[in-house]
Amino acid sequence: MNNRTSFALLAVLTAVGTLTLSSAYAECLTCDDAVGGKMATNQMLLRDLPITVWTDKTTYDYNDKIMVHGNVATVSKMPVTLTVTSPNNSIVTIAQLDVNSDGSFETTLMTGGELWKQKGTYTIKVNYGTFEKNNKVLVELTGETSASSNNCGSSELYLKGNYCVPYTITGGKVTGASINNNDKSIIVKISADEDGTLTLNPDKSVLDGIFMVLVDGQEWDDVEIGDNSVTIMFPAGTEKIEVIGTFVIPEFGTIAVMILAVAIISIIAVSAKSRLSIMPRY
Repeated sequence: MNNRTSFALLAVLTAVGTLTLSSAYAECLTCDDAVGGKMATNQMLLRDLPITVWTDKTTYDYNDKIMVHGNVATVSKMPVTLTVTSPNNSIVTIAQLDVNSDGSFETTLMTGGELWKQKGTYTIKVNYGTFEKNNKVLVELTGETSASSNNCGSSELYLKGNYCVPYTITGGKVTGASINNNDKSIIVKISADEDGTLTLNPDKSVLDGIFMVLVDGQEWDDVEIGDNSVTIMFPAGTEKIEVIGTFVIPEFGTIAVMILAVAIISIIAVSAKSRLSIMPRY
């Protein structure tokens, strides 16, 4: 084999190797079962890119959870800036994420609220250091939004019957709320990645006489109850908080049943009175 043939063969092998590495990178960047050589290839290529970002899925529903993961090649003392834009290029959220010592970063986004009401493609963009060090991933939002929930502000819980309850939360995000007429309570569902606090300020016409709180079904003492407001200190991993009072407004369906019952009783009373009035008197 002469020198020209050897160089040609070496060039072919190099090209094949490069294509193989690129293919492995594209295939395993977001997969969960990458092992052995594929994982090693993936990690090597991640170190060569300034910043990478990916999500656990590509399609989500309204009130869904988006798990965002990423990696930076060179770790510095700067945070990653994450920006989410909607299909009409409006900014949905901006956050700064801490980078771990191994270059990884992650966060969770909840697709609920006024800013996530559009169907279509949302762009999740990350920047690290300079604007030249950036990357992005696209996700699709499907499903129906709740038109009624638009009556409440971004810092208010929506309850059936068009009731809004002001709230603040740290260490987590609210994913839903409902009324429990049997226990005269409001149930708040949350996603908590760390310890945090939840404060509710319901109007007395919605919930009155707050005296007890349950966290994931257990009676909770780490609370502060004020003038019809309550602050709950919850641990990481909490999913449900129930605030119990002496009165809670009935849900819309219950109100409708009560109105119907009163109407029926009124009709019966009027009919009975009418029959009595036309009875002959002796």
